[in-house]
Amino acid sequence: MATVSIIVPVHNAEDFILSTISMVQAQSFEDWELILVENASTDDTKMILQEFTDNSLDKRIKVIYLDKGQRGAALARNKGVEASCGKYIAYLDADDVWKRSKLERSLEYMKKKDAAFIFTAYEFGDENANPTGKIVHVPSEINYKKALSRTVIFTSTVLFDTDKISKELIKMPNVPSEDTATWWNILRQGYKAYGLDEVLVVYRRPAVSLSSNKGKAIVRIWNLYRNVEKISIIKSGWYFCGWAIRATLRRL
Repeated sequence: MATVSIIVPVHNAEDFILSTISMVQAQSFEDWELILVENASTDDTKMILQEFTDNSLDKRIKVIYLDKGQRGAALARNKGVEASCGKYIAYLDADDVWKRSKLERSLEYMKKKDAAFIFTAYEFGDENANPTGKIVHVPSEINYKKALSRTVIFTSTVLFDTDKISKELIKMPNVPSEDTATWWNILRQGYKAYGLDEVLVVYRRPAVSLSSNKGKAIVRIWNLYRNVEKISIIKSGWYFCGWAIRATLRRL
């Protein structure tokens, strides 16, 4: 049984999915399984994955193909979690880049903190994942209240210990900003997330992307406060101001 299960939702990733697989294969920590969940791609991603699995001898790599009626990153990650067998679960988006020591350093830090949930610092990259020098540093720990005013936990940086936190809690709801909703739900249960302030991930930011659309980001975060967390308007406004200031500074 693999020590770490790496869950990757794959949608229209023909330009970089083979690089992503190679990147994981190059990790300094080698006891992992890579679960690629093909998620209704309309480009050649599915064909590329089929050709890869037909020719690959690496049995650590699995591909799950969702039915046509199933789609969305949250569902894809949840299917991957259900199929996982590792003690630890890591999320990775197909277009992001891990440093070679990402798993090794994350596991060391998790064991040092005896943590259920850890995350790391990351650096923004351009559309080709070339680092831009803009680094997002992370606090040593964060609880639910603090997390509400800062979306500092990035999906491709997280690691969970399923001996300490259930797979059901790690699964993501089908809402906009499903990753942030998941972190808040976990922290609301009394867990703390521990931050390793070491850049182990490059976050690829295309020139035009959902996350770069400021208007949509504002609507998504406000809906999380009001409709998912059920926070009052006054408190939502307070947390939103903190979020907006930190989000702006992070992207400058």
